[in-house]
Amino acid sequence: MHAEQLAALVREFDPSRLPPAFYVDPYPTYAALRTLDPVHRCADGSYFLTRHADLDQIYRDRSHFSSDKRAAFGPKFGTDSPLYEHHTTSLVFNDAPYHPRVRRPIVGALSPQVLHAMEPGITRLVDALLQGLEERGSVDLIADFAAAIPVEVIGNLLRVPRAERGPLRAWSLAILGALEPVLTPAQLAQGNQAVSDFSAYLRGLIAARRRDSEDQSDLLARLLHEPQLSERELVQNCVFLLNAGHETTTNLIGNALWLLLNEPEAAQQLRREPALVASAVEECLRLESPNQLGNRLVVQRVRVGDVWLEPGTYLTLCIGAANRDPDEFPDAERFAIRRKPNRHLAFAAGAHACAGMNVARLEAQIAIVRTLQRLPRLRLAGVPTRGSRARFRGFVCLPAEVC
Repeated sequence: MHAEQLAALVREFDPSRLPPAFYVDPYPTYAALRTLDPVHRCADGSYFLTRHADLDQIYRDRSHFSSDKRAAFGPKFGTDSPLYEHHTTSLVFNDAPYHPRVRRPIVGALSPQVLHAMEPGITRLVDALLQGLEERGSVDLIADFAAAIPVEVIGNLLRVPRAERGPLRAWSLAILGALEPVLTPAQLAQGNQAVSDFSAYLRGLIAARRRDSEDQSDLLARLLHEPQLSERELVQNCVFLLNAGHETTTNLIGNALWLLLNEPEAAQQLRREPALVASAVEECLRLESPNQLGNRLVVQRVRVGDVWLEPGTYLTLCIGAANRDPDEFPDAERFAIRRKPNRHLAFAAGAHACAGMNVARLEAQIAIVRTLQRLPRLRLAGVPTRGSRARFRGFVCLPAEVC
C-alpha cells in the first residue's frame, strides 16, 4: 500500500463512523495507524492505540490506568438502565478491591483439576456435533457447531438446565453488542431487554440453587458462598460469565476453522501432529483475535510513546492491531501454527487477563483436532458472513460442506 493510501486511512479513521469494508478486513487500517499514528487522537478526544508494547504496558499498569467505565457508560446507556447496571457491575469494568474479590472465586473454580475433568464431556459434545455435521452434509460451522459448544460448557459450569439454554445466545449477542462504539435505538432497546430477561432468569436459577444443598461443587455454588457478594453482584457477574464464555469462544472456534480450512497445509500438519494444537490455537488467537478492542481510563498523567495523556482521557486498546505488530511478531501477517514465542494479547494481560481463558483454550483445542481428524474432507462452501461489529470479530455464518 502506498504512503498516500496509508495516510488517507489514518486521516479518515473514526471509530464512530466505520465503513462496511472495515468489518470485513480491518487490518490495513490497523497497520496504517500502527505505522503512522500509533497513539491516534480521535474526534471525541479519546485515543486509539495499536502497538503491542503500548498495550502490554497499559494492561500491566494499575496505577495510571483504570478499567472503570461508569463515566463512559452513563451517557451511552443512561444510569438507570439495565445495561448500565450490568456493565458497571461485571468484574471486567471494575478495579480493585471489587475486581479481585469477584475474580478470585471464578479462577479458583476453574482449576487445572476441574479443566482436566471437563475434557471427556467436551469431547463427547464435540463428537456428537460432528456426527450431526456428517449427516447433514451442507452445514453452517457457526450455528451448527462453534456456537453450540460454549453454550453447553458454560451452561454446565453454572448448572443451567439444558432445556432452558435456548435464549442464552440471543441474550449474549444483544448485551455484548451494546459495547460497540455506536448504537441504534433498536440495539439499545434489545440490549436492555436482554439484561432484564437474563437477570430475571438467573434470579430464579439462583433461588433454586440456594434450596438445593446436594451438589455444591460447581462455579455457581462457589459464587453463592462468597459472603461479600451481594445478590445484585452475583446475578450480573453470572450474566457476564455466560456472555464472555459464549461469544468469544464461538468466535475463536469459528475463526480457527476458517483459518485452517483456508490453509490446507497447516490443517494437514495438525492431522499428522495433533500435539501442535496448543500452539495452533494461540496462533489463531493472535491472527484473528475474537476480542479486538479493550478500553482503559487514564487516572494519572502518563506518557505512552511520544504522547502525554491527561487524567480523564479514554483509551481504546486495539488488540487486533497489537497482535499483528511486526516489532513483536516476525512475519506478523503469516499464519504459523508453530510460532514461538507468541505473546499475543487476545486475553489481555496483567490483573485483568481473561479469567476463563483456559476453558476457551480447552474447548478450541478439542473442537479443532476432532474436526480435522473426523472430517478430513470438510471444505468451505459459499460466502461467509462476518459480524458487523468492531469489538468482537467472528462470523455470523460460515457455510461448509462435508464431502
